[in-house]
Amino acid sequence: MSVLTLFGIIVLIMSVVIHEVSHGYVAYLLGDPTAKLAGRLTLNPIPHVDLFGSIILPLLLSLIPGGIIFGWAKPVPYNPYNLRAGKWGPMYVAAAGPGVNILLAVVFGLFIRFSAVIGLNPAIIPIFGVIVIINIMLALFNLIPIPPLDGSTILFSLLPGRFQYFESSFYRYRFAFLLIAILLAGFVINTLLPVIFSLLTGLSAVN
Repeated sequence: MSVLTLFGIIVLIMSVVIHEVSHGYVAYLLGDPTAKLAGRLTLNPIPHVDLFGSIILPLLLSLIPGGIIFGWAKPVPYNPYNLRAGKWGPMYVAAAGPGVNILLAVVFGLFIRFSAVIGLNPAIIPIFGVIVIINIMLALFNLIPIPPLDGSTILFSLLPGRFQYFESSFYRYRFAFLLIAILLAGFVINTLLPVIFSLLTGLSAVN
């Protein structure tokens, strides 16, 4: 395993942790203390790590030549009935996770784009590139509008109230839908990631 691959796994773990903490923190700001009481408003990865999604799967993927490093953390709990924002509360909580991944990708992507201007050491660019790639992947995957992903909650929050029944019905089959989302993710990520990466960094391709 190369140093860059090992760094990628570390970045993945921290990125999914930040993703989940963002969910919990926005819920806390909206009046729900569930995540705080559960000890999940911390950047310490231990309370967030999912054995398979955060460790085993990324390690297995790292062994595949040319494969992507991907994974997830334990979902942060929250009680939508405690949120002060009404029907929009769940959408704000859901959007916080991919939103912070997009923010990280933009910030580090712009560091790469303007590296010559700010005098960034060229040796740092591949490391920043890994951060950009992983956070773009996490954002794209979680924005797929299929339960139990964040994109589903955002979509149903935007739809008229009569569609809420369908959301709860779909959620019962979330594991089957999650498998569909994972299959779709390969197409979505392979199609959009190179384009977004190039737009952010000014580099022509993902290496």
